[in-house]
Amino acid sequence: MRVGELKAVLPIAGLGTRMLPATKEQPKEMLPVFAKSENGSLCVKPIIQLIFEQLFDVGIRQFIMVVGRGKRAVEDHFTPDQGFLEIIRRSRSPLLGDFEAFYRRVNESTLVWVNQPHPLGFGHAVLLCESAVGVSPFIVHAGDTYIVNGAEVIERMFKRFEEGGAEVMLLLQEVEDPRQYGVAEVSEVGGRLMVRRVEEKPSEPRSNLVIVPLYIFRPSLFDALRLVKPGVGGELQLTDGIQKLIDRGYRVEAVKLGDGLKMDVGSPQLYWEALQLSYSLSSKP
Repeated sequence: MRVGELKAVLPIAGLGTRMLPATKEQPKEMLPVFAKSENGSLCVKPIIQLIFEQLFDVGIRQFIMVVGRGKRAVEDHFTPDQGFLEIIRRSRSPLLGDFEAFYRRVNESTLVWVNQPHPLGFGHAVLLCESAVGVSPFIVHAGDTYIVNGAEVIERMFKRFEEGGAEVMLLLQEVEDPRQYGVAEVSEVGGRLMVRRVEEKPSEPRSNLVIVPLYIFRPSLFDALRLVKPGVGGELQLTDGIQKLIDRGYRVEAVKLGDGLKMDVGSPQLYWEALQLSYSLSSKP
C-alpha cells in the first residue's frame, strides 16, 4: 500500500470556543496564516487549505471533512467558483496561479462532507466517518494544526506503520506543560517507540510527550470508539479510543516530531505564534 491510497479524515466541526468571538461565524480552520504564493510572493491562506494541499501533495486524493453548524464557509471555500476565477483573471491578479492550482487540486480530489450536528467530541467526529472510510487504513488530521515539514513526517509515519504492522501510529512532541493535551507514555523496543498508555488532559501527566493531532489508524479504531464512554469535557475522546485498543492488546506505535515546526490556531496565544512562524518562513526569499 502507498501513502497516497490512504483516505484523510479531517474533523473540523468543533466550535472553536477558545478563539471567540472571531470564530462565532468564521470557522477557526478558515483563520489565515502567511504562506508563499505560486509566484513566490507573500500571501495569506486559511490553515485548512494549507493542510489539504500538503495532504494532496503526498498523493492523497480522498478527503472526508466532518463539519457542523457554522462551517459552511469551509464547504464554500472548497467549491471551485469559476465566476470568481474569471474576475481574478480579468483583474490580472498575481494570485491567479494560486487559485488555479488550488482548484486543480480540489477537482482532482474526492471530497465527502459528513455532518456532526452536535459537538460531541473529536472521537465522535471520527466515528461518524466509519462508512465513508471503509475497511482500509486512514489518516486523521486536525484542521487547526499545520506541520511545516508535514509531507516528510507523514511519509515517515506511514513507513513505520507498514513495516511494524501497528494498529495505530501516533506523532509525539515533547513540551514543558502537557496538561492541556493528550499525553502518551512510551517505551523503546528495538528502536521503535511503543505506546503503553495515553490520557487526555491529565492533571498529573506521566510524561511530557503530547500527541500531535496527526494519526494513522486501521478500522479497528471504530469498534474501540463504540466501547468508550464520554470522557474529558463530557465528550467522546479519540485518546480514549486509542487507550481501548492498547487495553485490548493492539500494537500502538509512535514517532517523534523532534525539531519539526507546527502551527496551531486553537487559542489566541498559539495563533499569534502561528502568524509569527508562518511570516518568518514565507517571507524568506
